[in-house]
Amino acid sequence: MTTVKSCLLAFFLLQTLYAFSQAGNKADAGRMAELDAFWNEVSRTVAEGDFEGYAHTFHKEATLVSGISGVAYPIAKALSGWKRDFDTTKSGERKSSVAFRFNRRLGDSTTAYESGIFHYSFEVNGEKQGYYIHFDGLLVKEGTWKMMMEYQKSPATKDEWEALK
Repeated sequence: MTTVKSCLLAFFLLQTLYAFSQAGNKADAGRMAELDAFWNEVSRTVAEGDFEGYAHTFHKEATLVSGISGVAYPIAKALSGWKRDFDTTKSGERKSSVAFRFNRRLGDSTTAYESGIFHYSFEVNGEKQGYYIHFDGLLVKEGTWKMMMEYQKSPATKDEWEALK
């Protein structure tokens, strides 16, 4: 009789653990879908030269950290430096795009840490240019996802980018 009770108890515990893991998987899948939509919105705003939309993807207190330049400052300062590129993209003088690939994505329902590489490319007067950057993003969800910190760590290579497919 104790063997049957032990088996039933073990079965119950396994079922409970499975139910919790499935609930966590569904919540995580929903969060990942929201974050994928966030990154798609960032890409859209860059491609369309939608400066206001792009600025809206950042928290008002966000910080840009550049490991490349060795500086950190409020995102408002970075945005003012990037505005001209958005304006020339919007006017059609420039074609711009950004894409993201990730090697680490952590978080819960209100906080996310995303790490990977972004590829920013642009074309002006038929001349194509671009670069790959290792980056980390710290996001918070306050109704919608907002970037709190963008850390552009270091240049990346096309091979590193391809490895993240």
